[in-house]
Amino acid sequence: MRCLSLGMGSSFSRRYFYLCVGVVAASLALTSQIARADEDGVSFWIPGFFGSLAAVPAQAPGWSMTSIYWHDSVSAAGDVARARDITLGRVPANLTASFTGNVNANLDLGLLAGTYTFATPVLGAQASASLLGVYGSNSSTLAGTLSGALATPFGTVPFSRFDSINSSIIAFGDLLPMFQLKWNAGVNNFMTYITGDIPVGAYQSTRLANIGLGHWAIDSGFGYTYFDQKTGREASAVLGFTYNFVNPSTQYQSGVDMHLDWGVSQFLTKQWQVGLVGYLYQEIGCDSGSGDRVGCFQSRVIGVGPQVGYIFPVGDKMQGYINLKAYGEFANENRPAGWNLWLTFNLSPAAPTPPTPTRPMFTK
Repeated sequence: MRCLSLGMGSSFSRRYFYLCVGVVAASLALTSQIARADEDGVSFWIPGFFGSLAAVPAQAPGWSMTSIYWHDSVSAAGDVARARDITLGRVPANLTASFTGNVNANLDLGLLAGTYTFATPVLGAQASASLLGVYGSNSSTLAGTLSGALATPFGTVPFSRFDSINSSIIAFGDLLPMFQLKWNAGVNNFMTYITGDIPVGAYQSTRLANIGLGHWAIDSGFGYTYFDQKTGREASAVLGFTYNFVNPSTQYQSGVDMHLDWGVSQFLTKQWQVGLVGYLYQEIGCDSGSGDRVGCFQSRVIGVGPQVGYIFPVGDKMQGYINLKAYGEFANENRPAGWNLWLTFNLSPAAPTPPTPTRPMFTK
């Protein structure tokens, strides 16, 4: 998590206060399997992980906490629905088939992340380590007609079947550790990170709705934030790449993913922040493995939406920050599209009160 001390001038009355934005400044990559990208359209990285002020260092070392409510509603047809049907084991290996129908998913997840910011610099940067856990519900449906040609010893024969599946689960998801380094040089801020997926969450390849991903993954990237404290304006972008390991349950390996998250915002007062957030997600490697029956299956999606943030004191020594953002998705390929909403609450130590200068005492 990051807690930012903003020395505001101009209309901000030249005072210091903390803006605490969680590891998920506007949020974290969830590992919920909801037919989103790569294998079955499912990816480790959920776009929107990073947002405004992503590269700005924390003002002070120590512990902070972020909790997130995340809602996602998506749907897909065609190849994504067929790929999911294949993974469920409902498409015979000797069937060359197409799927006319849809797969839909609605998720409501709670995330809790703890972050420790170290006092000792690493390579001249501020270092922090985080661990995020996931708990929530996934409700998914698949309905449509599977049709094609079935190969037999006597030649091919027509095949058609209607599938209808309803699946829901409430469970824990995977664990996501993260390590970050951040540098500051005036209005310019730089960061690098490494994170990954520890597949301990609820997952079954033959179940439509899952919370876990089912395989290990590692993700790394770098980011930049322009932040002018005098005007309250900022712009941020983070570029990252995901390497996916083979799913041992399906022997499927998703290709390398590229993702660009961005945010721009304006502080209207010392407490209120408004702006826009967005992302571009593109799979740049082909899927592979002995379990791959859909070919390269590269995924893409674009999202954009509004954000609003509010800072408030919690007692004498703590600071609270709430961020609400939402994305609408479009230009998707081999991946569902829909909308998602993030409600983030961050709690961290408040800014230390500047010492009051002592006035010299004079005596005659």
